[in-house]
Amino acid sequence: MLARAAIILVLTAAFAPTAAAQGTQLLPGVTYDRTVSFTPHGVVVVHVITAPRPGGLYALAPVLARGTLTGGLEPVTQIERDVSQTATAVGIDGDFVRADGRPSGIWIDGGLIAQPPLASRSSIGIDATGTLHVDRVKLFGIWQGTGQRRTLAGLNAPPAPGQTVLFTAAYGPRTPAVAGAAEAVLGVFPPTAPNADLAGVVTATAVGGGEPIPPGGAVLMAAGGAAAKLQAEAPVGTSIHSRLGLQPAWDGVIAALGGGPVLVRGGKAVFRSLEDFTNDQVGARTARAAVGQLADGRIVLVAVDGGRPGYSSGLTSFELAQALVRLGAVTAAGLDTGDDVTAAFDGRLLNRPSGRTERGVKEALLVHYFGVYAPEPALPLLTGEPGLTAEPLSYKIVRPSTVTSTLVGPDGAQHALEGAVAHTPGTYVFTATTFDHEGTWRWDVSAVDDLGRTSTIERTFRFDTTLQGLTVPRSARAAVSAGFTLTRPAQVTLRIETASGVLLRALPAATLQAGAQSIRWDGRLPGGSLAFAGTYIAHLLVASEVGTSERSVSFRYRR
Repeated sequence: MLARAAIILVLTAAFAPTAAAQGTQLLPGVTYDRTVSFTPHGVVVVHVITAPRPGGLYALAPVLARGTLTGGLEPVTQIERDVSQTATAVGIDGDFVRADGRPSGIWIDGGLIAQPPLASRSSIGIDATGTLHVDRVKLFGIWQGTGQRRTLAGLNAPPAPGQTVLFTAAYGPRTPAVAGAAEAVLGVFPPTAPNADLAGVVTATAVGGGEPIPPGGAVLMAAGGAAAKLQAEAPVGTSIHSRLGLQPAWDGVIAALGGGPVLVRGGKAVFRSLEDFTNDQVGARTARAAVGQLADGRIVLVAVDGGRPGYSSGLTSFELAQALVRLGAVTAAGLDTGDDVTAAFDGRLLNRPSGRTERGVKEALLVHYFGVYAPEPALPLLTGEPGLTAEPLSYKIVRPSTVTSTLVGPDGAQHALEGAVAHTPGTYVFTATTFDHEGTWRWDVSAVDDLGRTSTIERTFRFDTTLQGLTVPRSARAAVSAGFTLTRPAQVTLRIETASGVLLRALPAATLQAGAQSIRWDGRLPGGSLAFAGTYIAHLLVASEVGTSERSVSFRYRR
């Protein structure tokens, strides 16, 4: 239902999605669009998530699978479930993954750097004002013990011969094994804020790697010729001073991940980024992910399906850049490509990954929502028939909050379910069973959390007894009759659709009286030819004085 409501068919000579201002609401202020375009290079399916400017109840941040740089991979849907106790999340996969399972580029979380940038590619940062930055960033690290200042070549990555690197708990429980490497353990070490002076005292030394990384501490490791210098200048008891400098400084950036290439700069598509990507990486039509920011500060997360001929052929990097400009992006950068590309909401897939199944990734770029969240009602239509008499409702809060929830009937009358009740974080469930009017019912939920932030969400469902007992033969040849009962006069339309929701035939609307009724489909398409054999959906839409309701039943059609 979600996908069918969001599909927009655009028949163009080139890919040209419309602005992502409309769409299916996932969260307050957060929408989702799925566009299907027909281009000279094949069909292209694009998923667009649009969210408010980061700040307040919203944040845009990368999230590591399993919480550390080396903790293994997880699907984006699982990463969203991992954070579900602290936020409701929607997003896409993040940076490319190295052979050792670490993300390729920079990693900053909460203003602390855990992995340096890849200077030959773009880095993507989000600052405290909610502004998206796409820059080529370099690390200039130093450390100093009893001797002169020395180069700190990296952070949380095995050192090459002649290099000294710093390991923190973000890497994992212990340093990697590196034959002949020297280590200096800093039992207490400040959080690794970039461009800040960092100091700690050596509490132990070791050789060969594999040393436990103390919580709240760090380990300096040097390999090759640098090992002797570390051993000589960082004995136990030495005060070590270091600095992880970034250029540009990226002052105020609180979260960052790697990516690239830059796609949009100053509202214009970038044709040649001169970044470290092969022609095949940027020129192939494939699945792609990207992030951008609109002129009004809103964020767009884009996932292009690809690698599936007949369904979606994908886009080149520049075609994706042009698509983002059409969406209104003034700044944008690419992320991962190929089989990893994923879009998901609250632990559920939105797209169709080109690998046929969702793959594990090292990080996801997620919009976090901290307000009250109520999922769509499980039963969008109640008819009074068995199993369709009561509506299960639920909402989730992630901070201590005072919550008010109310059912509003079609006549505007309010029916309080909760009145300013204080709750701890968690999910709260209700069942609505009494409906005194037919029509559209609205469930309003409002919460004020312990930080004084107010959030609201509303969900609707219908109570309409007009349509009863829709039946279609499980298997039919040549023609199909849909039988049903009306409790009042109504205008009825039968639509025959594919299993994925694509319309094959819409019969003319018929005005029918109350009682047992049926509508017949002759098995033909609009042009008069017989439909192919297959599984189809009989989708009945009924409009009465109460409103519009619909029911669907699948059947097998044989020619």
